[in-house]
Amino acid sequence: MATASTDLGYVNRNDQMVLRKTGWPGNDHFREVYVLRCLECEHEYDVSETDTPVCHCPVCNGGRLELAQAA
Repeated sequence: MATASTDLGYVNRNDQMVLRKTGWPGNDHFREVYVLRCLECEHEYDVSETDTPVCHCPVCNGGRLELAQAA
């Protein structure tokens, strides 16, 4: 069972599952970007590592735009 917020398969309290690490630098010092999937609508999106425990889906739950779209 995934317990750390960056473990593959981790699901946060907003039903967002960590799928993979991208290898891209995040917007926090020494952090990376991860791809998550919303378990409600199946949308996949990227977030900075520090946001994985608390993020919301940008499509169905009012979350922030993905980093790639916000840039």
